Amino acid sequence: MSFLSEFKEFAVRGNVVDMAVGVVIGGAFGKIVTSFVNDIVMPPLGKLVGDVDFSNLYINLTDKNYATLADAKKAGAAVIAYGSFINTVIDFLLVAFAVFVVIKQINRMRKPAEEPAAPRTCPYCKGEIADDATRCPHCTSQLD
Repeated sequence: MSFLSEFKEFAVRGNVVDMAVGVVIGGAFGKIVTSFVNDIVMPPLGKLVGDVDFSNLYINLTDKNYATLADAKKAGAAVIAYGSFINTVIDFLLVAFAVFVVIKQINRMRKPAEEPAAPRTCPYCKGEIADDATRCPHCTSQLD
């Protein structure tokens, strides 16, 4: 089998297509969550902690002062943008929580796997016996 035909067989397999759809939807979902964090969650949170714009929080590692993170980055200054990091952590936590909830619901909808019935045991010797046995094959006791 040639390399191209093997690749074609792999690429059109159902699992790969399902995974590709999941990646595309996941990427779009990630954008929605990022917008939710940056545009809806963080502004009120910043207001609660004293009118702080988290996206503009940074530590300047140079001697010059900059009014905003954008100014510092434009000047090429070395900065630690911890506000952006906080936004990204909250973004991740919301995505992880949403994925957890979805997986939990999917697992709840799945039919639980049937567990095999426990083998019948002899009440006298505790040996394993067939369900329709009338005598224990191990101790020859009469069974009910």
